[in-house]
Amino acid sequence: MMAVAYTAAVMPTAIINSETASLNVTSKLSVRSRICSFAKCSYSSLGSCESFLGGTRMADSSWNLFSSGKQSSRKMLLSPRAISDYPVGGDASLYSVDASRSVLGIILGGGAGTRLYPLTKKRAKPAVPIGANYRLIDIPVSNCINSNINKIYVLTQYNSASLNKHVSRAYATNLGSYRNEGFVEILAAQQSHDNPNWFQGTADAVRQYLWLFEEAQVMDYVILGGDHLYRMDYQKFIQVHRDTGADITVAALPMDEARASAFGLMKIDGKGRIYEFAEKPKEDELRAMQVDTTVLGLDSERAKLKSYIASMGIYVVRKEAMVSLLRKDFPEANDFGSEVIPGATKSGMKVQAYLFDGYWEDIGTIEAFYNANLGITKKPVPDFSFYDRISPIYTQPRFLPPSKMMDADIRDSVIGEGCIIRNAAIYHSSLGLRSWVSEGAVVEDTLLMGADYYEQTDQQRRELLSSGGIPMGIGRNSIVKRAIVDKNARIGENVQIVNVDNVREAEREADGFFIRSGLVTIFKDAIIPDGTII
Repeated sequence: MMAVAYTAAVMPTAIINSETASLNVTSKLSVRSRICSFAKCSYSSLGSCESFLGGTRMADSSWNLFSSGKQSSRKMLLSPRAISDYPVGGDASLYSVDASRSVLGIILGGGAGTRLYPLTKKRAKPAVPIGANYRLIDIPVSNCINSNINKIYVLTQYNSASLNKHVSRAYATNLGSYRNEGFVEILAAQQSHDNPNWFQGTADAVRQYLWLFEEAQVMDYVILGGDHLYRMDYQKFIQVHRDTGADITVAALPMDEARASAFGLMKIDGKGRIYEFAEKPKEDELRAMQVDTTVLGLDSERAKLKSYIASMGIYVVRKEAMVSLLRKDFPEANDFGSEVIPGATKSGMKVQAYLFDGYWEDIGTIEAFYNANLGITKKPVPDFSFYDRISPIYTQPRFLPPSKMMDADIRDSVIGEGCIIRNAAIYHSSLGLRSWVSEGAVVEDTLLMGADYYEQTDQQRRELLSSGGIPMGIGRNSIVKRAIVDKNARIGENVQIVNVDNVREAEREADGFFIRSGLVTIFKDAIIPDGTII
């Protein structure tokens, strides 16, 4: 482990020259002019712009996430060939410009989240809990922090109270010390004299706050979704964007034909430049979108299995290009994925693909949300792990006591902070903060989101039960299988939530539950009386 920690903490010295770097003349001049224009040759840690691009030795820059006080003697070469987040030799680990000073992170909170309803009834999509202790917004924010991007805006419109509270509590302190002036701020949709409308889409949301984003002294914007589950080093992404001299770089996910038809696909040329888009193509149109993914760094064996690339809805956009696209070229466009990016390609802008060959899930539906959460419990290796020392996922500190399990049978499950489980069985499930499972209960293949607060003491719970009330949590001798139970729900005694009739779709809001894709979802604050069978 010591070797791993040392490797992460040290930025290797680099040599760049015309013989070893595979930059073409055009992209090198583009990178030179942009860096000189942005930095005005003032980065003392990098030396002068001329010496940096001309081939002299570059000292370790001061933006490392960890500071070990040591310097590696290993030399590395900068090469834009590694246009991938897939481990293809380590070339992309060299970052030429401080991301904390030259990049602005913009996280899009999404729309009303109708496909995630009822989880979005009282909260925005990025505020939906995930992984027992976290919320979806923690994923892109943590990726930014781990990538040395500490100036972050979150754009929201629907049900943003819960999201605002979480962000203010989790990331209120100044990020990256007083010199870097890091922040995570919420920007809510608003009406103005210039624009009386709410956000009409992803591009329109950015356009309405472009006046604010322009004030940031940065080179590039990173546009991120607030409802994706993945771990990504944006510094590699940004480096490739600059090395290739792109106006826009789109993160692309390789996939096989079976999944490809459900995504927006892209075609690239031999240098990874995007020249065609197709939204969820079928049959012949689908097969026409096959590409050679080895161009992006995928090995030949995997390239045969995954010959399609789908847009992840994650972009790096040059600041000047963004202003031009949203104000001049496409002033009426509302969406990045379907309007602005394809339009930029047709207009002659350089739109590049960047391959991300890791776990990524769009948490856009109830089924996807359920599978992503239970995928964390998979053994021996989970789909996504929160146990990462180098790139942790941050969240709000709650200072809860450790979870308490008394005479419980727990297998293949994730238990959040502050839970109480008494003589119950928990199988292949995820229990969120402050979950309470009473005696004799069985929870299997289920996601319990827990509670926002502790309701009562043990004595008060007994008094509530004796008076006919239902305390928060799972009641005695109840069975919950293949379900999602939202926060603060009260499940009575001897309740069975098992979808006994194998119903695929049902909307029973008055009774406190929905069924989507065969999954029973109990509403937040719902009360399910004793003896109920669903």
